Amino acid sequence: MKTFYDIARHLVWLTQFGMSVAVPPVLSLWGAVWLQRRFALGGWVVAAGFLVGLLAAVGGLRSSLKAIDRQARPPKKTDPPPVSFNRH
Repeated sequence: MKTFYDIARHLVWLTQFGMSVAVPPVLSLWGAVWLQRRFALGGWVVAAGFLVGLLAAVGGLRSSLKAIDRQARPPKKTDPPPVSFNRH
C-alpha cells in the first residue's frame, strides 16, 4: 500500500509541475492574441504576452523545484527536551 501512495504522490507532483510550467505561457499567448485581434493592436502585444508567459513559467518552475527539493530532504532531527529536575 505504501508503494501505491508513493506512486500517487509522485504523479501529483509531476502533474503540478507540468501545469505550473505549461499553462502560463499558453494562457498569456492566448490572451495576447485575443487582445491583438479584438483591439487591432500591433505585434508587440504578442511579444509582450510571450515574455510575460515565459517569466511566469520560469517562476512556476522555480517554485515547483523548491517545493520538490524541500519535500525530498530528510526531516530535521530535533534535540531531546532539556532535562528537568522539577519532576518527582
